[in-house]
Amino acid sequence: MEFTLTDEQSMLRDTVRSLLEDKAASPRVREVMESPNGVDDDLWGAMAEMGLQAMHLPEEYGGAGFTLMETGLVLEELGRAVAPVPYFSSVVLGATAVLIAGSPEQKADVLPKVGAGEMRLALAITEEGRGWGTGDIAAEATPDDDSFVIHGAKSYVVDGHSADMLVVSAREGSGVSLFLVPADIPNVTRHRMETMDMTRQQAVISFDGARVPASARLGEAGSGVATLDMLYDVAAAMLAFEQVGGAQRCMEMSVEYAKDRKQFGRAIGSFQAIKHKCADMLVQVESARSAAYYAGWAASHSHDELMVAAPTAKAYCSDAYFSCAAESIQVHGGIGFTWEHDAHLYLKRAKSTQLMLGDPGEWRALLASRLGL
Repeated sequence: MEFTLTDEQSMLRDTVRSLLEDKAASPRVREVMESPNGVDDDLWGAMAEMGLQAMHLPEEYGGAGFTLMETGLVLEELGRAVAPVPYFSSVVLGATAVLIAGSPEQKADVLPKVGAGEMRLALAITEEGRGWGTGDIAAEATPDDDSFVIHGAKSYVVDGHSADMLVVSAREGSGVSLFLVPADIPNVTRHRMETMDMTRQQAVISFDGARVPASARLGEAGSGVATLDMLYDVAAAMLAFEQVGGAQRCMEMSVEYAKDRKQFGRAIGSFQAIKHKCADMLVQVESARSAAYYAGWAASHSHDELMVAAPTAKAYCSDAYFSCAAESIQVHGGIGFTWEHDAHLYLKRAKSTQLMLGDPGEWRALLASRLGL
């Protein structure tokens, strides 16, 4: 694999960064995160005009036909800006689930709308007091003639409050299946949660006898665990890109501040303690980027290598991002602890992504299991 970007990939990254600098600067991010919806619809529309939601979707379903590596580069820039858009939830989690398990009819119905930015997906897996593991799913889907009736509740559903379609996990008999559930059907209620990371909304969704047709099931009965195992690897690789972008921005803010802030008649960046912090951040960012880019390549070209690259990237990039965000606050000193400074936005995003899909310890344990250790 090549760790350097092609000219086309560099152009994509620069174009997305330019868009976000124009439409997702800090004042705009703060305005949106405190709004009732918490999602920047204007930015989402602008991204759709550029075809960003269609990056890794196949051309036969209205996609751009690129690889997950290009999707990862978009996520890296979104993470750098902590942009409040449902890209990870819709394009990575939701659309990839449909790509893995959906029938040709389901793909033809859903994916063109996702690629055009007209439909937003959300993955409803986790439940109150339970983790991301497939053994923790308690919601049930009961067959009833030519339909399924779903009972249960999902918590911490990323962008679930604004999604048009939900990919819901539920027990069907002795196994777990996934279902496409329109968010606006009867007996589905959604409540936006108050969470630490205001730049990425999460929701509680209740299914009190929600009825969907039998054709709404993704894949065969009981195939949900296999689908989620594949999906989590892809999602972990993509989330690592976002974490790299956030860590990069934390380092940049720290270096800029260390050059400008004067203490005892000299820039604080001239002090050894600050130099060490900035140098450590650089090492973590570049190491995280290598891990994420390898995982992105593996997600695009080699499933076998992804089984090692994904947990490695998720574990390392999660810790690197949180470390850089915490050190950035230390470099900024008193101003870094204030609401007015952006450092806290990155610290909160770093913590939420560290726990998303499972914490680093869980991914290290998975890696050890896969390596036979």
